[in-house]
Amino acid sequence: MLLFIFYRKSKEALPVVYESDYGIIVTAYEQTDSLPAVVTSILKLNYTNYLVYIVADKCDITGLDFNDERVILLRPEETLASNTRSHFYAIRNFKRPHTRLTIIDSDNLVAPEYLHELDKYFDKGFLAVQGVRDAKNLNTTYARLDAARDIYYHFYDGKILFGIGSSATLAGSGMAFTTQLYRDSLENTDITGAGFDKVLQSIIVGNDLRIAFADKAIVYDEKTTHADQLVKQRSRWINTWFKYFRFGFTLVFKGITNFSRNQFLFGLILLRPPLFIFLILSVVFMLINFFVSTTAVFIWLLGLILFVTGFYISLAKSDTDKRIYQSLINIPKFIFYQVLSLLKVRNANKHSVATTHYYNTETTENDKVKNDEN
Repeated sequence: MLLFIFYRKSKEALPVVYESDYGIIVTAYEQTDSLPAVVTSILKLNYTNYLVYIVADKCDITGLDFNDERVILLRPEETLASNTRSHFYAIRNFKRPHTRLTIIDSDNLVAPEYLHELDKYFDKGFLAVQGVRDAKNLNTTYARLDAARDIYYHFYDGKILFGIGSSATLAGSGMAFTTQLYRDSLENTDITGAGFDKVLQSIIVGNDLRIAFADKAIVYDEKTTHADQLVKQRSRWINTWFKYFRFGFTLVFKGITNFSRNQFLFGLILLRPPLFIFLILSVVFMLINFFVSTTAVFIWLLGLILFVTGFYISLAKSDTDKRIYQSLINIPKFIFYQVLSLLKVRNANKHSVATTHYYNTETTENDKVKNDEN
């Protein structure tokens, strides 16, 4: 038995012999403060076959100097103000025809095994893979609650949804595709504002391709730290849901006609409103039923209890920092600011196309482990 265990562990630890060719696209808009940290983390990847393309859109790059031939700094002459425009600007400037590309935000940090973990799913035949966006910072209550929200979505819209035969939802960064799939999906579509990932995932699943979920392909993502930052960011995200949730109906219909579990389940997920709207509507309907049906009140109450239990399960089944648990008492405040975001949703596109970053640190995977132990 001991020999078997030793053999199995040794086999699992074998490195990936073949490395695919990655183009790593890092997009920045107006701000460049976080770029040195993200580039440093990328250059520490345990991988050799990649080039990094930084698209500094509407940025002052005079202070940027990356002394590494693997890093290509691109400064568009005209403002692009669009994620997909930046991505295709990078693609058109690829130094070689990369087989795969991965998209990283300027505020992200990348875990050393990120590309190897993506390879595991590409090598199984998947053409699109979503990794995990773990919290880079837990320095405020807003950041901790933002991280709790992400854990919930990673668990149910990533791990569980993919595990039952559908696709993981895309998260905007920490995702990878074959270059051909990305070009086929979006090259002839000009998308402005937030939500390119919503369009992209609908196109991919609409073709009945599955998006894999790589739970060990980790990027560290900056969480919101200020109330105004939270309101502006969420107003853009809510606007995106109202703009694109109709794709859910299309995919549900395709799932039924094509007998596709992938399309049907994914379509249902797209129809679900943001969590705070879901919770508020549930409470409202429960209160209304006080005047209609006692039985209905208990049904709604049971549904709320099941949701809270499910939320806790997502945290318990993940590597959740104890500070996140301690912050949950502030959920009402977090919901309040999201309601403010809802009230500003019509003017969401007038806000900056990118979130303003306030937290800049060279946090690494080892730093996170140390924080978890404290």
